[in-house]
Amino acid sequence: MRPRTLTLAAAPLLALLTLSACSSGTSGTPGTSGSSAAAAPAASSDAGAATGSASADPIAPSAPASKAAPPADAGLPAKPDAAGTARLIAALDAIDKDIVGGKPDKAIDNARNQCQAVYNFPKDRAKLVDLTNQRFTSAAHPDGFGPETAEKILAALQATLCPAR
Repeated sequence: MRPRTLTLAAAPLLALLTLSACSSGTSGTPGTSGSSAAAAPAASSDAGAATGSASADPIAPSAPASKAAPPADAGLPAKPDAAGTARLIAALDAIDKDIVGGKPDKAIDNARNQCQAVYNFPKDRAKLVDLTNQRFTSAAHPDGFGPETAEKILAALQATLCPAR
């Protein structure tokens, strides 16, 4: 069996996998060695397809009809192309040139990570503003740009980079 690393961003996926495993009639949870399919690493993902069971692949469980499965990237958008990067940098520079501060790669990484927070906490605006303020810092603003500017940064990210939910 391939070892897998669990991150906090993967917790919703793990919960979905656990529920999917319980409802499909299999015993044990992904990663336990209670079946012959788990003992054969190369055949474990194909075992369900060969027997016709529902979603034996723990990476791609079937989602309940009422709720879509979380994306595999848990809300982390792809790196933007040149035009998307230019739009994002321009939006951040319009707020305060020190946000990017000559480090566009760092600003893009911070923006992508903040989009993941937007995905994970869509209804907690105060938390998102606080995370934005913690994430976007500079030498002149080591503790962030403050809540008002963080709110503007968050709005710019949602308008340019973060996928709509």
